[in-house]
Amino acid sequence: MKKLAAIVVISALMLWGLAGCEGGLPMPRPEPPKADILGSSHKAADSLIQRSGAALQPGKSVIAATFVNIDDLSKSSSFGRIVSKQVSSRFTEQGITVIEMLMRNNVYIQQRGGEFLLSRELRNISAEHNAQAVIVGTYAVARKNVYVTARLVRSSDSVVLASYDYSVPMDQDVAYMMRNK
Repeated sequence: MKKLAAIVVISALMLWGLAGCEGGLPMPRPEPPKADILGSSHKAADSLIQRSGAALQPGKSVIAATFVNIDDLSKSSSFGRIVSKQVSSRFTEQGITVIEMLMRNNVYIQQRGGEFLLSRELRNISAEHNAQAVIVGTYAVARKNVYVTARLVRSSDSVVLASYDYSVPMDQDVAYMMRNK
């Protein structure tokens, strides 16, 4: 009987001791997710290539435009420029000739009646380089994520051949690239 009483007392003391830990040290917060910009860009490119199917003709080039901020299509950031470069690099890795074009005024797209159309200058550049399509993209900055839309647009008539939407967690690197214009 004394053994049983001792076990009960020891068990009670252990439970009491554990209960005291409840308000003790704070639990570590989980690390916020890290952005995999490169992996996301390559996945976007692979998807654009796959989804465009037969519309993307072998032997004909595409042009890569800088990805721009959806709230002001005349502005980009280090984020928009590097994502565009990474997507176009993946196209090149997949055997598609890419003509690089850094963002210039009125080259990317124009807005008319709520629709976005390739600018006349971009169409002229596409014809000059025999480019069948243009890789374009927009991004929207939110508090915890950056939402990206990448598109492959036929240069002759602005028809979207393929589109891919994704998000990138807003980690410190992404936030820094957004400030770095």
